[in-house]
Amino acid sequence: MEAQTHPRLISSAVRAQSEGGDLHYILTQWAPCFLYPGIEWIPTNVRAIVGTINGYFYTTGQFILAGVAYAIPDWRWLQLTVSLPFFVFFLYSWLFVESARWLVISGKPEQAVKGLRKVARINGKMEEGDKLSTEITFFSLSSKKFVTTPPNFLTSSNPWAYLCTIHFRFSTSFSYYGLAMDLQNFNVNVYLTQLIFGAVDFPAKFISVLTIIFIGRRFSQAFSLVLAGLCILTMRMVFAVIGKGSLAASFNCAYIFSGELFPTVIRQTGLGLGGTMARVGSIMAPLVRLTGEFFPSLPLIIYGAAPIVSGIATCLLPETHNVPLPETIDEVERQKVENFKKNEHFS
Repeated sequence: MEAQTHPRLISSAVRAQSEGGDLHYILTQWAPCFLYPGIEWIPTNVRAIVGTINGYFYTTGQFILAGVAYAIPDWRWLQLTVSLPFFVFFLYSWLFVESARWLVISGKPEQAVKGLRKVARINGKMEEGDKLSTEITFFSLSSKKFVTTPPNFLTSSNPWAYLCTIHFRFSTSFSYYGLAMDLQNFNVNVYLTQLIFGAVDFPAKFISVLTIIFIGRRFSQAFSLVLAGLCILTMRMVFAVIGKGSLAASFNCAYIFSGELFPTVIRQTGLGLGGTMARVGSIMAPLVRLTGEFFPSLPLIIYGAAPIVSGIATCLLPETHNVPLPETIDEVERQKVENFKKNEHFS
């Protein structure tokens, strides 16, 4: 029995623990950190919905921020106030259950069993958890070949897909925070603008989850990026609001799409790198505003061009709608070959 049996067994186990409309564990355990281990617990049919619910918490935070900023005008006290809750999040984050997929891929099936049994207990499926532990033990005894060192995704035969994923994470954050930090230049009350920018997220994310479910991840990601870029380039307040909503939709899709593109063995590395590049984008956004001293419209031109380029590049990525999460780079390669054959057949 090959070691690759373990990830597939875990995939089936995770689906068994979370399907059937029982989202109690998913929503309470993973909403705050859906991007990383949460995506490996959530079945495909509800992944977009849970991701959007997670995004609405972010949107709610924008509404609260406008009120808190109005009540606390001093930026130092404001920064302290909005930062204190993270200490609470840090403390309860230690209660999270590690991804069972990752544990098995890393050669830790016993810990995976404990995590799955905890999920089964929360979801009221103890019998399934007990049966699963017996199966895992059997397979873990039959083979001891585990992946202990995750491969470098740049050494795979398809690094382009991963680089595109990182790029659209960068451009989304870059343009999003570029707009958010440029509120005062729209000649509207900054607190009101913050509320408007938050309100547009609700319909934008609702539309995005519909397209993610019924059309696909790739279309949703590419369309939201291109639309955001075109709206920003108009340099008008109304279109800037639409562009901001499109970027929120892009964020909503990016959390799902990027997680489904990376295989389990490098998912955390890839998503971590994508998150880092997103933070780099947010850091560079205010620096680009300095170019306005030479040409006033140049910052918005740059903020608009970046997502358009990423949106075009996203069209070259594979579709992951209704595709099981890949466990290894070899599986990604096989999926690429299968997609190529399908496209060749239809052509």
